Amino acid sequence: MATRRSKDDIRWSAVVGKDRRADGQFFYSVRTTGVFCRPSCPARRARRENVAFHLTCDAAEAAGFRACKRCRPREASQSERDAALVARACSFIETAEAPPRLAELAAAAELSPFHFHRVFKAITGLTPKGYADAHRADRIRKTLPASKTITGAIYDAGFNSNGRFYASSNQVLGMTPRRYRAGGERLQIRFAIGECSLGSILVAATDKGVCAILMGSDPHLLIRQLQDRFAKAELIGGDASFEKLVAQVIGFVEQPRLGLDLPLDVRGTAFQQRVWKALRRIGVGKTASYGEIAARIGRPTSIRAVAQACGANMIAVAIPCHRVIRTDGHLSGYRWGVQRKQALLEREQRS
Repeated sequence: MATRRSKDDIRWSAVVGKDRRADGQFFYSVRTTGVFCRPSCPARRARRENVAFHLTCDAAEAAGFRACKRCRPREASQSERDAALVARACSFIETAEAPPRLAELAAAAELSPFHFHRVFKAITGLTPKGYADAHRADRIRKTLPASKTITGAIYDAGFNSNGRFYASSNQVLGMTPRRYRAGGERLQIRFAIGECSLGSILVAATDKGVCAILMGSDPHLLIRQLQDRFAKAELIGGDASFEKLVAQVIGFVEQPRLGLDLPLDVRGTAFQQRVWKALRRIGVGKTASYGEIAARIGRPTSIRAVAQACGANMIAVAIPCHRVIRTDGHLSGYRWGVQRKQALLEREQRS
């Protein structure tokens, strides 16, 4: 029940702030006027005790309310139109042989380059160039292991020159192309295991940052999971200084108010990275639904894919997939167990 009450508090905050980002995620009705509205409705704010929330227009009408004539909740909102526009732009970027220019994308959207750039970044969390770079990085990760030559894979992924790719290869792949093609061979990963009230925690890091935080009941199983994820890497037990990092993670699990700000070595597809970036924006003690995350990254229909990206997350608590719940307020699944998810949320809400 605490999670559901918290959800309504978040919705009410969106209504008070007339937050366009919440449009399409829910609707609210006002008992004294008999109408229902979208969160960004410009009408005068109703009293909280007269307001109820509905997930769909049909649900609001079934409860006896009629659509507001000011915000027209049955029509596409500006946020929804922007999300559809950005989704088309993302698709264009993904299918283009070379990254399209900003002016070309803006012209296709019938917006000025400045306005298109602002809308795109607000929805995806990335600039159009950043999104194109992330997509090319995803393509190079997929093509490099099976390609006959490194050069061929580089050009197939949309990079126009070897030099440009090699200059950014560590950022794109986390290592040199040759090492990545060999499956991460000779990559060194330090790790250590600690214990907390939720069981064992394994923290692993490359020289770029934390690449895994795993939780479970069996420390040996956590090590095997790390080995499976980085099959050809050299695993090295962390020293005393590294164990301080583990203590920092455990400290956050036990007392979330301490916060957790770690350098991360995040490896995933362009879509996964967009989801994980959105998860890191959910504050301590807050939650969001899978549908809300899908809307925030400009893919409102990709709810199942968002759930899969949450399930693929290897960096527990630092990328807080435990803060994503179902629309009805239930917790749903969690890679490290629903009981741990519930415990994490309860601690964060208390703090």
